[in-house]
Amino acid sequence: MKETVKAMVFGTFDNIHLGHMNLITQAKRYANYIIAVVARDDTVEKIKGRTPKNNEKVRLEHVRTIKAVDKVVLGNLSDYYGVIEEYNPNYICLGYDQESSITKNIEEELKKRYLKAKVIRLRSYRPDLYKSSKVKDL
Repeated sequence: MKETVKAMVFGTFDNIHLGHMNLITQAKRYANYIIAVVARDDTVEKIKGRTPKNNEKVRLEHVRTIKAVDKVVLGNLSDYYGVIEEYNPNYICLGYDQESSITKNIEEELKKRYLKAKVIRLRSYRPDLYKSSKVKDL
C-alpha cells in the first residue's frame, strides 16, 4: 500500500483559472493527496483589502469540482495556522505571489507548533494572463 503524502495549497480561488490548476498540478509533484484551503471572506478582505466576488461557500464548492484536489476546507478564522495543525501535511505549497504576514511567518510558526511540513514556493504560470487580479470574468 502506497504511503499517503499530503500537500496543502491555499488560495482565495475566486475565479478558478489555469493558474490555479497549475498550482495544484505542481503540488501533485510532491504529494499524492492534495488539501486545498479556501480563504475565508474576512481573511481575503484583511489581506487583499477587498471582498471576493464569490462568497466562501461558493468558492469552496467550486474548488470541490477540481478532480486533482482530494479535500477542500475553509481556513480557520481564529488561528490561520490551525488548519495546518489539524491536517498535518508533509508539504505546504505556496504560490509564487502569496505574500502576507501569514506566509512570511509560516516556517517560524511551524517550528513553534512542532510541525515538520516543508514549505515549497511554486513557480508562476503565465502571470501575465493567469493571475486572479487579471482574470475577472471567468
